[in-house]
Amino acid sequence: CDYRGSVISELVPVKVDPATADRDFWKRFHEFRRIRHAELWPDDPLRPDEVIEIHMSHPDSFDQREYFEMSRDGKMISWLSTETVTPNNPEYETNKHLCWAEAYVRPEYRRKGVGSRWLGLLTDNMGEHGCTVVGVTAVHEEGHAFLRWLGAEIKLEELESRLDLSAVDWDLMERWVREGQERSPQTRLEIYDGGVPEELIEDFAVQRSTMLNTMPFDDLEIGKIIVTPERIRQWLEKARLMGVVEHNVLTREPDGTISGMTDVEWAPYGQGLIQQQFTGVLPSARGRGIGKWIKAAMLLHVRKLHPDTKWISTENANSNAPMLKINRAMGFKPYRRTVEYQMSREKLEAKLRTL
Repeated sequence: CDYRGSVISELVPVKVDPATADRDFWKRFHEFRRIRHAELWPDDPLRPDEVIEIHMSHPDSFDQREYFEMSRDGKMISWLSTETVTPNNPEYETNKHLCWAEAYVRPEYRRKGVGSRWLGLLTDNMGEHGCTVVGVTAVHEEGHAFLRWLGAEIKLEELESRLDLSAVDWDLMERWVREGQERSPQTRLEIYDGGVPEELIEDFAVQRSTMLNTMPFDDLEIGKIIVTPERIRQWLEKARLMGVVEHNVLTREPDGTISGMTDVEWAPYGQGLIQQQFTGVLPSARGRGIGKWIKAAMLLHVRKLHPDTKWISTENANSNAPMLKINRAMGFKPYRRTVEYQMSREKLEAKLRTL
């Protein structure tokens, strides 16, 4: 067989612990992730090596991430990561059967059986954690093709949209803010930079959980989403180490209830691209233009605070018509489609037996 074929026959999956990995590992990993980034996200800024190392090495009490590589002669050929909830996670009871995985194979080694060499390890990993369902996201046609071959089912289709700030109708944004205030004169708008303050975290966590659980997930199998103050604090500490700054816009009703929220993440290495994260409005507060109000207020705040911002990126389920309508009115345009697939461990093991 050819050289690549002989290399593939000798590949052995090896588990990696980022907290103790040596510089040789990080050298081949960063070279590998640059190849992956150039193929999958060519228009996005590449996060610095040290930021990635913090992200992967920082301890997490609530989610267990495990990493595996297949490498030879100092070159990484393929990579697999898995994520499961830990018993410390308040979502454990409803999400412990779920495993989330991602894998990538260098382009020149594809269609040679490298991807399928992960299947035995993946099923074993799921068994160790008691997981019966695995979920994988695909953004590239070769990823879709592999998952179709595997027998995974499409469960959720999402659309990433991007807003060009040079084309924003700023008069419209200011009008949305005025209209929001006029329609809810007793509702207060609050803006926090660097994450919500400590005295608000407990209340914020409760309302964020409530709103997140109203999001459409189509056919995706997913348990209850529970945000706790401890999880927020852990994320804010990790964000600080990574240089990520979070900005939050909230609305608060006269009785003190947080009725709407939206947040974005800015980083000094973002090269003008800001990530819009979650936007939600309590069901009882909908129909008053709060969603438009908080998103417009955030956009105006970002323009003032980060004038070098060129783009804002956000993701929504294709079925989330109300939020997509707001985004379109703001000027967001479709950029990229992502698909969430899921497959049972039983079906995965059956596929493995056929190989």
